[in-house]
Amino acid sequence: MINRAALLFCFALATPGFAQSVTLTLADPQPDDGDLTPGLAVSYGFGGDMRSLEDAESVLRRAKAGPALRGLSYDDNEEGDNTLTSTEPTKVAAAISGFIQFEKAGTFKVEFVSNDGILASIGGQQVALYDGVHGCEPAGIQEIVVPEAGWYALEATYFQRKGTACLLMDWDVGGRMGPVPDTAFAHTN
Repeated sequence: MINRAALLFCFALATPGFAQSVTLTLADPQPDDGDLTPGLAVSYGFGGDMRSLEDAESVLRRAKAGPALRGLSYDDNEEGDNTLTSTEPTKVAAAISGFIQFEKAGTFKVEFVSNDGILASIGGQQVALYDGVHGCEPAGIQEIVVPEAGWYALEATYFQRKGTACLLMDWDVGGRMGPVPDTAFAHTN
């Protein structure tokens, strides 16, 4: 099992600085609370050799909707366990969509950790890119500017080739990095 705190601390020591901050765009229109379902929508594609996000995109052309993700807190699993909410442990590509809620405006940091590749955007801005086959490792901290409280669109492409799988999102909205609570994510049906 991955020690998230130690991993983030070691990565912070090895990282010379943050990427240039990006300003997010609030979802317009804002979704009505009655139209939202907890978690994130996900569609899965399977098979192929999947060594890159480009390979994952190719597999996702045949994607089918899967059970919603509860959030983005999927710690490194055991080899042979299914990836995320899919029905397979390996050669899995996922197209993830929905919203993330920021309860206040400000400048924050976000971090995605994945095994294997991840490409993620929030509020129309790329916030994570870590392509290729790798262990459960951080994509790098991204500073974001949240202009106002509310819901922001979240989209991600993720793939897992073989072995174990993880997909995590941390944020700093209160002075230190920590997991984004599942309650911050929602999607429309």
